[in-house]
Amino acid sequence: MRVYVSIDMEGVAGIATMDQVVRGGHGYPAAQRLMTAEANAAIAGAFDAGAESVLVNDSHGTMDNLIHEDLDPRARLIFGSPKLDCMAEGISEDHDVALFLGYHAAAGEPGVLAHTYSSHFTEVRLNGVVVSEAEINALRAASVGVPVGLVTGDDVICATIRDRLPGARTVEVKTAHGYFAADSLSPTVAREHIRAAAAETVEKAGELPTVQVPEELRLEIDMPGPAAAEQGAMIPGMTRTGDRTVEGSLANPREVLGVVTVCYQLAAAVAKSRARLYDA
Repeated sequence: MRVYVSIDMEGVAGIATMDQVVRGGHGYPAAQRLMTAEANAAIAGAFDAGAESVLVNDSHGTMDNLIHEDLDPRARLIFGSPKLDCMAEGISEDHDVALFLGYHAAAGEPGVLAHTYSSHFTEVRLNGVVVSEAEINALRAASVGVPVGLVTGDDVICATIRDRLPGARTVEVKTAHGYFAADSLSPTVAREHIRAAAAETVEKAGELPTVQVPEELRLEIDMPGPAAAEQGAMIPGMTRTGDRTVEGSLANPREVLGVVTVCYQLAAAVAKSRARLYDA
C-alpha cells in the first residue's frame, strides 16, 4: 500500500491567525511544529495499517514549511515551489490512496483563513460551482486513479467534503468562529484522531470510490482587480469575461492547476505593484 499525503497549514489544529501562517510572523515557527506533528500523525497511522511507503507534499504557501529533521524518517518529502502539480505534486498511479491534511474552506466561505490557492482570488469556480483546493486536488488525484480517503481541517471544509467526496473520511480539528478565529481541539487530541483515521483509511483504501473527472473543466477565477484580470487573459485559452474574471475550458486537472498557479503569481505581482504605487 502506497500512500500520498498533501498537507496545508490553515486547517491544522491550533492555527487560526495570519501571524501563524505567513513566514516572518511571530507565530509561524510554532505553526511549523504543529503542521509537522500532524503530518507525523498521519504517517504513523498509515504505517500502523501496513503502508509500504508514504510520500508527503508540503502544500502551504512557499511549500517549504515542514521541519525536515522532525518529520517521520519513514516518509519522503517533496517541498519547494513552484511545482507542476502544485498541492498535488508527486501523486501518481502508483499510489493507492491520498490523504489531505490541514485543508481549509474555499474563498468566500465562512471558514478559518478560507481561500482557494491565493488570498488574492475572491472566488474560484469549476463548471459553475464554487470549489475548494481539496476538490480540485481530488480531481488531479482521480485523473491518475487515486481516491482521496481522508481530509482534515475545520468544520466548514469537512462539511464540504462529506457532501462532495463520498467515502472520504473527515477529521474536524476545529470549528470556525470567523476568518481569524476558531474553537480548536488540543493539538495532541487532534493528532490522535488523525492517526486513527489515517490507519482506518489505509486499511480500507480498496473500498474507496474515485471521483469522476468531467470531460470539460470550465475554470473561472475572480481576480483581485482589472489589472490582474487583464494579465490572466493573456494565458493561452483564458478569456476575460468580466471586470475581474477570467475564464477558460481546460482539458484536464493538471491544466487547471497550471492556470491557477500562473494566475496566483500574476495576482500577487499586481498586488505588490499596487502597494509600491500607494507607498510612493
